[in-house]
Amino acid sequence: MSGDWQRLDRRVVPVAALFMAGVAVLAGVPTTVGIADGERWGAALAWTLPGAALVIALGVAVEWLRLRTTRYRVGPDRVELHSGVLVRTRRSLQRDRIRTVDLTADPLLRVFGLVAVRIGTGEQAAEGTVALRGVPREAGDALRRTLLDRASATPTADGALAALDPRWIRYAPISFVAPALGVAAFGGVMQVADWFNRTEGVIGLAIDLLSGLPLLGAIAVLAVAGLVVGVVGALGLFVEMWWNYRLDREPGGTLRVRRGLFTTRSISIEEERLRGVDVVEPLGARLAGAARVDAVATGMTTKPEDAKSAHNTLLPAAPRAVAERVAADVLREPVSPIEAVHLAPHPVAARGRRLRWALAAVVVGELPLVVLGLLLTDVLLHIAWVTALVAVPVAVALAVDAYRSLGHGLVGDYLVTRSGSVRRSTVALQRRGVIGWTVRQSVFQRRAGLATVLATTAAGAGAYAIRDVGTGTGLDAAESAVPGLLAPFLEQQPVTAPA
Repeated sequence: MSGDWQRLDRRVVPVAALFMAGVAVLAGVPTTVGIADGERWGAALAWTLPGAALVIALGVAVEWLRLRTTRYRVGPDRVELHSGVLVRTRRSLQRDRIRTVDLTADPLLRVFGLVAVRIGTGEQAAEGTVALRGVPREAGDALRRTLLDRASATPTADGALAALDPRWIRYAPISFVAPALGVAAFGGVMQVADWFNRTEGVIGLAIDLLSGLPLLGAIAVLAVAGLVVGVVGALGLFVEMWWNYRLDREPGGTLRVRRGLFTTRSISIEEERLRGVDVVEPLGARLAGAARVDAVATGMTTKPEDAKSAHNTLLPAAPRAVAERVAADVLREPVSPIEAVHLAPHPVAARGRRLRWALAAVVVGELPLVVLGLLLTDVLLHIAWVTALVAVPVAVALAVDAYRSLGHGLVGDYLVTRSGSVRRSTVALQRRGVIGWTVRQSVFQRRAGLATVLATTAAGAGAYAIRDVGTGTGLDAAESAVPGLLAPFLEQQPVTAPA
């Protein structure tokens, strides 16, 4: 691309007009209904329509000013952005520090053939990012190729590493997203009913439909209905996020993830910045024999602005064998380190800690029911003992599973550590990527002879823990992983001179 100054595409103005029109409709409908109160529709529209027109006009004006005052250029050494109306901002990124170039296109941008380009150096601060919303798709692709086209010292075997298998959708409903969406759906119904002043009517209809059932039966019906709605929502969310998914290795040593139905996303990761992989197994997926693969890479934020974008996810929930193969291919290893390693178990004292925490969580959850039951009604006391009867064995089972999941080991060039039950995570971290160690011990850990040893790295989450390991074993593992890095801080046994 030339080093001349360029502007955003003019089509961003009609995109802004349509977006603000949607905002005006979403805000105007409940406002109009509330003002009209079922009778004065003319007066309500007389108030809301001018307000909606003003909102749209202001949005278009702001976008037009942004278009007029924003310009960018890609020079041989730097990417520069000038923007701002009242406060002028000039941002400049060194090209050799650019780590990611992500393309995103929501439905409105796609209709007009535009994309949003996010160029980042990996710094958490906004100063390390250049965001261009409203670039033609062809120009966005050219930007990505230009900024990430660097010679790689590693021989490349370009091509697809993974593509979407429609059968993977079966893992979507067995996540915690499904019940959360079910609860959100009930809340949405009540909110819409409140807009139209029909809350009492909706509640009355539900009572009439469930009046012939006992209390527990009515609760069960509501739970099943919410779960069904949540399952449907989880399936739809999976399709929207992972439609047309592909993981490719491109020339120059770049991993590229493309996906999305309505909002398309293209995320690029330089292999030179890859420091390992994280095989994540949420409880439901693990029981079904599935796992997902996340990248541990420098220059990638673990908390993207768009929570749905999952910047570091290389593979959605898929059969465990597929996840292991993709992890091996991404790391250019014949076998995934996670599959090849023998994980050392942790002391029995770590199991006791998990059991105590799990039972304490049950007590904290049941205590309000017991107190309110003693003060108000015996019904809450019955609910407390019934829920405790279920919660205690579940908590114990999860605590024992969490203990069995603990482990660490060294294999080749990788440190592997695993922990978690509800969300089990197994990280294979390149030993050369470890830049420091942190050893933590609470009072209770010291009494049990345990410690949590964290491998500090510039990639991914910033630190990966060997949790509740024997103190001596943990320190030995750290010293073996990166010889000499921890040695100056270890206590040396005094040498006794021979008599």
